[in-house]
Formats: sequence, structure tokens, C-alpha cells
Amino acid sequence: MNRFLPRMLMAPAVATLFLWMIVPLVMTIYFSLIRYNLMQPEAVGFIGLENFEYFVTDPSFGAAVINTLLLLGSVILITVIGGIGLALLVNDPFPGRGLVRILLISPFFVMPTVNALLWKHMMMNPIYGVLAQVWQFFGATPVDWLTDYPLFSVIIMVSWQWLPFATLIFITALQSMSREQLEASRMDGATYLQQLRYLYIPHLGRSIAVVVMIEMIFLLSVFAEIYTTTGGGPGDASTNVAFLIFKHALLSFDAGVASAGALFAVVLANIAAVFLIRMVGKNLDK
Repeated sequence: MNRFLPRMLMAPAVATLFLWMIVPLVMTIYFSLIRYNLMQPEAVGFIGLENFEYFVTDPSFGAAVINTLLLLGSVILITVIGGIGLALLVNDPFPGRGLVRILLISPFFVMPTVNALLWKHMMMNPIYGVLAQVWQFFGATPVDWLTDYPLFSVIIMVSWQWLPFATLIFITALQSMSREQLEASRMDGATYLQQLRYLYIPHLGRSIAVVVMIEMIFLLSVFAEIYTTTGGGPGDASTNVAFLIFKHALLSFDAGVASAGALFAVVLANIAAVFLIRMVGKNLDK
């Protein structure tokens, strides 16, 4: 009896967590297999895989997948490289280092919608935005970022918010680096670039893997920045998979196709997670 007592005490929590995860998934699978448009609630019936076929043959599907991958890869590349650079800059002691670290981390606590509004109106507005004022100061024509470069603008917004997260992880990792090893390399005549290549980067390997894994999982569902700024446009220029699902769900009112798209996103996220977990595992074994 004593052997089973811990399992019995954990059973309610495990069952609640299981239901919390499995019920939405089962309902999504159910809706993905039936015809269910909110504008035609009477036309309900089993249609098999037609919702999946309709979703993947949508003219916007190809652009949405490509934009999702571009957004994912660009933000991860910017945050990893920028995060390592900023972490190295604030790694050595200097006056006001604590305040600088707080300022570097603070953008991560800004809500995505607020982040999007800040960049849309304060930074990228072609008339009174900060970037427009800088362009005019140098005698150049201001750029309408959200119209001419919509996906690039979203990448900048998301990178600005996730860069502090990567920086914080790398700052923490650098705290455990051996100072004796660095001093020995300096005495042996190693340049800073050699230290960066053979000491800093290998030491940050696990942290880089963790940052890439966490960011990839969350960046697959970027939505607020796109909805608030570009609305997926012009055309499909900034539409990703999450925004395409939104268009089917709340613009076309087609819950069946949206559910099929949600399952596609789940499969995509799981493929990425399996790949990244293996990558993290290899780094942890080193």
C-alpha cells in the first residue's frame, strides 16, 4: 500500500493535466474531419480529409510556410549572434554594468501587441517615426517599412523582443566559464578571435542549443505582431501559418479548415521539436 500511495496522490493532478491536453486535441481532430462553417451551421457532416486538402491547396499556403521558415530562421540567427555579442560586451566588469544588464533584458517583458504598436507608430511610421526622422536628417526619402518590407519589419520586431532572452541565457552561461583557462590562453598568445572560436563558442554550445529550441517552438506561433502591423499583407507577403489559420477561422468562419491547419501546425512543431531535442541531446553529451 505504501508503494502505491505516492502514485495515488499524484493521480488527480496527472489526470487533470491529461484531460487539459487531450480534450482540445480530440476536439480539433473532430472538427478537422467534418464540414463546419459558422456561417452555415446546418451544413454539418463528415468529409474525411477534405479540410486538410483545402488547407494545403490554399493559394496562400505556400507563401505562409515559406514566410514561417524565413521568420523562424532569421529571428534565431539574429538573436543568437546578437545575444552572444551583447553577452560578451557586458561580461567584463564596468561601471553601471548592472543597470545595463537590466536595460538589455527589459524588452523581453514587453507584450507582443505593445511591441508591435511601438515599432509600427514610434519607429517605422513613414511620416513621424524615428527611422523616418533619421532618413530625413541625412536627406534621404523615408521608407514605408510595413508596406515595402513587411516580412523584414516583422522579423525586426520579433528579434528585438527575443534578443534579451538569448542575451540573458548567454550571460548566465558565461558566468560559469573558467577564468584560469582564459588567462592561460592569453599567456600563450591567443588573440581574442582565437579565444572566441576555441573557448567562448564551445562553452556556449549547450546554451545556443537551448535558445534555438525554445525560440523555434514559440516563433512558430507568432501572430500578434503580424495582426497588429501588416495584417498578413500586402497580399500574402507577411502571412505565416498561424495567421493563415486565423484567416480561415475568424475571417472565413470555417472551423473545419482552421482545425486542419492547427493540426498541420502541431505536426510542424513536433517535427521541429524532435529535431531540436536531438540536437540539444548531442550538445549535452559533449
